[in-house]
Amino acid sequence: MAGRFAPRPTRTTVRGGHVVVPGPRGAARPAPVAGRTRTWVPGGPLDLGLVLGPLRRGPADPTFRAAPDGSVWRATRTPAGPGTLRVTLRGGVAQAEAWGPGRDWLLDQLPSLLGAFDDPEAFEPRHRLVALTRHRRPGLRLTRTGLVMESLIPSILEQKITAGEAYRAWRLLVRKYGEPAPGPVPGPMHVMPAARTWALIPSWEWHRAGVDNKRASAILRAVRIAARLEEGAGMAPEEARRRLELVPGIGPWTSAETVQRSHGAADAVTVGDLHLPGIVGYALTGDRDADDAVMLSLLEPYAGQRHRAARLILLSGRTPPRRVPRMPRGDIGQL
Repeated sequence: MAGRFAPRPTRTTVRGGHVVVPGPRGAARPAPVAGRTRTWVPGGPLDLGLVLGPLRRGPADPTFRAAPDGSVWRATRTPAGPGTLRVTLRGGVAQAEAWGPGRDWLLDQLPSLLGAFDDPEAFEPRHRLVALTRHRRPGLRLTRTGLVMESLIPSILEQKITAGEAYRAWRLLVRKYGEPAPGPVPGPMHVMPAARTWALIPSWEWHRAGVDNKRASAILRAVRIAARLEEGAGMAPEEARRRLELVPGIGPWTSAETVQRSHGAADAVTVGDLHLPGIVGYALTGDRDADDAVMLSLLEPYAGQRHRAARLILLSGRTPPRRVPRMPRGDIGQL
């Protein structure tokens, strides 16, 4: 029976970047607005939900949608302007269509987005759990968006709060200050605001979205030098992280979460996370109280591929049972 059915998503697998992409239902719906298209044949197994899942910030992310016809939609701000990308997988061939001023840029970056520059074969499992998860998830590749700010801003919003609070803030701010996504999108979708727009958001709107002054200030400092930070997309991941961490309010946790998506950094393990060390420790040794030092020692055999190893551990679904109630959700916007 092994391998006949796809594993059901759990809280941990979703956190590991797994998005359930519905299977195709009949013919794809016709697009009333013509866009530019491109096809690309991956060099191995490809799972759209696993590859693009880390780019979704919550189930109601206005920049991301998994449609019932099996397609994945992204609305993003490229160096050429706003753009919308629709990607489907048919018979092992990736088919993409794009709209808006940034459509050519999005289509040029399609192979990179779908993990063309990732090398899964360089990874050698050292634990049975990791090897089994890799066998069950052969389509896992690390995406590389080539865009820094679109991953940096939501990562700052996620600092030291629950995921639900961060997703709500991202959703509210993008819907209010972003612009409608170009093309025949399957429902309301928005492109995130430009750097100038982020800088002009009033303080009370940050408060209403539940974003405290510390995180709002970090975002404002980052958008003032957005052009310099975007240059990091052409640098090596470690160099890009050093540049990001020069901005007050951006530390190792935020820079790792950013380059994992913008660069497809296979070794950018997230340090400083509240849950990840305990999950890694429990999955590999049964130690649910592991800290960052223990986690890094356990991942040392995967040097160069530590982020991939951590994602496979998260996707395994092996997580310590709860001992305390879920962290209460706060909303400073109610104050």
